[in-house]
Amino acid sequence: MAIIDPTVEKIEVKEKDLRIEWFSGTGCGGSNRNKKQNSCRITHIPTGIIVTSQTRDRTNSLRLAKQEIILRVQEQCKRNAAFNLAIDRKSQVGSGMRGDKIRTIRFQNNMVVDHRSGEKMLADRYMDGYMDQLWN
Repeated sequence: MAIIDPTVEKIEVKEKDLRIEWFSGTGCGGSNRNKKQNSCRITHIPTGIIVTSQTRDRTNSLRLAKQEIILRVQEQCKRNAAFNLAIDRKSQVGSGMRGDKIRTIRFQNNMVVDHRSGEKMLADRYMDGYMDQLWN
């Protein structure tokens, strides 16, 4: 499925992406329910979402199933967009835990350690602005 913009309110569900099947209903209802194929099963082919609707009328079953499939596809697209956004945010910000630290400044030892490069320097020189030593 394509990446969906989370700001988009409605996602279009195309008719060609839907597989519609008709079947006779189950449960009580007498001979009408057992003979007539009024129940609808719609499958959204790209996502694999399946929705069924059982009413006495064929058009109502189709209408209700289409409404439900559209809602579920939109919900899944929004969920996927939010998940992708969270992954991007986490990769940019980090977890905020101790392992994310870049630099440690210890004034009591007069030392600065850059954890990415492994370089060390005096804290006095670092505070004076001579930071280029850490990036070599």
